Amino acid sequence: MKAVRTDQELECPEIDAGLRARGVELVTLPEGVSPDRLMREVADADLLLTCYTPITGGIIAQTTRLKGIVKYGVGIDAIDIPAAMARGIPVVNVPDYAEETVAEAAFALMIALARRLPEIGQAVEREGWIWPERRWLGHDIAGATVGLVGTGRIGRSMARMAGAGFRARILGYDPHVDASVMAGCGIEKVDDLHAMLRQSDFVSLHTILNASTRHLIGRAELACMKSTAVLVNVSRGALIDEAALVEAVLAGRLEGVALDVYGQEPLAREGHPLSALFGRPDVILFPHLAFFTSEAMQRLSQETLARCFELLESRPVTIRSHDPRLRAQARNVLFV
Repeated sequence: MKAVRTDQELECPEIDAGLRARGVELVTLPEGVSPDRLMREVADADLLLTCYTPITGGIIAQTTRLKGIVKYGVGIDAIDIPAAMARGIPVVNVPDYAEETVAEAAFALMIALARRLPEIGQAVEREGWIWPERRWLGHDIAGATVGLVGTGRIGRSMARMAGAGFRARILGYDPHVDASVMAGCGIEKVDDLHAMLRQSDFVSLHTILNASTRHLIGRAELACMKSTAVLVNVSRGALIDEAALVEAVLAGRLEGVALDVYGQEPLAREGHPLSALFGRPDVILFPHLAFFTSEAMQRLSQETLARCFELLESRPVTIRSHDPRLRAQARNVLFV
């Protein structure tokens, strides 16, 4: 059997070794692989593993014996799921390997900006010592208001850390979660996004990307936020209108911004929509590594291999995600 894994820059030695140990011929392809080469390699593949590379309907149409597409990660926006369904090819992701991990990263970015850790660290490296001048003043999280856009599993973990851990007030905007469920997680439900943004000292994004959430945080929403507010995004880059964000940051309308995800990846110092944010003391640009810990990668490898073996053995593949795009599948899947 043959498997193709895209995005070889994301090193997954356990996944690769596990497939080869089963006698699978594994082909790894780099980020930015041409559609033509990807089509050629996938044409006779039994399994396609992907992370960031777009898997279009045209690529899926070229397959002749593909048993399934495995997203070794969470987001499925880059996969043409309707095209796969039309061919009876199941699509599966690994939705819960890094819930706490990503929430920890979001909290770390939030506290780093609240306490000005990057710029204070740089100043000490440069000068050897600094004194407590007003420009180094940070902010407490205790007693502050944290607004969560999206209160799924990662958002709820973030709420626990900031609320129970740091005694912050937690607000949540999520049209798909009832107030009683949020209350059980220490979150006050707010039905109006703008109203929540106006109250929040920290805003953290934890929602999926779809047609209704693309550019959910745009010019109007950024204008609602306090000038002393911090914005954190470890979810999906396109949740934010990045052109509007650059304008707001350059105009000094936010205290700080921390990003781990971008509408266009990889990030670049020049020629990228967010290039103007490099080198700013009020901005942290993280390279889509909020998920990247030893423990999370071990869980990812184990779950990915389990899904791969189900597919290679022609068993129904286990779908743990509650994303309706995956739940719409009807062939060769098992929902849990």
